[in-house]
Amino acid sequence: MAVALIVAAGRGERLGSDGPKAFVRLGGRPMVEWSVEVVSQVCDQVVVALPPGVHAPSGTLGVVGGAQRSLSVRNALREASGDPVLVHDAARPLVTVALAQACLDALDARDLDAAIAAAAVTDTIKQAGADQVVERTLDRSRLWAIQTPQAFRRESLERALGQPDEIVGAATDDAALVEAPRENLKVTTPLDMRLAELLLAARD
Repeated sequence: MAVALIVAAGRGERLGSDGPKAFVRLGGRPMVEWSVEVVSQVCDQVVVALPPGVHAPSGTLGVVGGAQRSLSVRNALREASGDPVLVHDAARPLVTVALAQACLDALDARDLDAAIAAAAVTDTIKQAGADQVVERTLDRSRLWAIQTPQAFRRESLERALGQPDEIVGAATDDAALVEAPRENLKVTTPLDMRLAELLLAARD
């Protein structure tokens, strides 16, 4: 039985919102509901990590999120039942059923502990030192911009999140990359909101 954990505890300062980012209205409804609608089609349970005092979307189990994103995931996982686990950010409302299912399917198809959505890096990336002087240009053909959803074997995710609080935020995962559509953007600014609304309207 697969379970989805949706991280919706962000404050949304960069978006210019005076409330939780995941509950800003996007395309006529709270942003988080777009993700809930999708992941509930591939998972038997949906747990949402929320800011204190905020009610969970209908049909989901709500938990209070942590001070950092990874701590929110840990809190949600503790209340979830099921394996594998699909983790998704509410700030990516353009997720599709196909993408979420591809992450889950990759676990069995390639016998992996984790499979994560990613998009190939198209910009030129340079590495600089502390003095901001460029040291080298990285080979972008080997670079990926990591997105969500991310699918995990429950045991693997519990092991990663079982470390002390101070290092959980820096935990890395050993995953295969599942290429995601470039339109799976993360909503951070008002311009992102407008673009997301246009893309969602185009689906209809």
